[in-house]
Amino acid sequence: MQKQDFYQTLVNQANSLICDERNVIANMANISALLFTSLDDINWAGFYLVDTPKELVLGPFQGNPACIRIPVGKGVCGTAAQSLETQLVDDVHAFTGHIACDAASNSEIVIPIIKNGRLFAVLDIDSPRLARFDKQDQVGLEALVKCFEATL
Repeated sequence: MQKQDFYQTLVNQANSLICDERNVIANMANISALLFTSLDDINWAGFYLVDTPKELVLGPFQGNPACIRIPVGKGVCGTAAQSLETQLVDDVHAFTGHIACDAASNSEIVIPIIKNGRLFAVLDIDSPRLARFDKQDQVGLEALVKCFEATL
């Protein structure tokens, strides 16, 4: 299956899981489980929510225990939160200020989630494989985030 088709199927699955549910925690839990069981070569998939203007807090996820709080502007998640731009990182060890929650993680993608024009959370996905994520993954995962944002 082509990556574009895979992600369209994934977005359709996510939409059927969350389209009629307005509880954000339940929807995040289902999305993180869907991603964790559908994507190859990942070791963590989940959310960090805005807790204060300066800090993110751990939300629903699948994978090993993780850092509970991340300062906005620090690490890959905090950089995505501050810039409001997707962070696609081939080698987290080369990323200035990387926060190592799981030593097995080598690459990462983090996508900001916007509600009413403001940062609500970030979707964070880690992989033990270097350069696991590419632009096609970014486009597909950003489409999934748009699906989720529609429920907020």
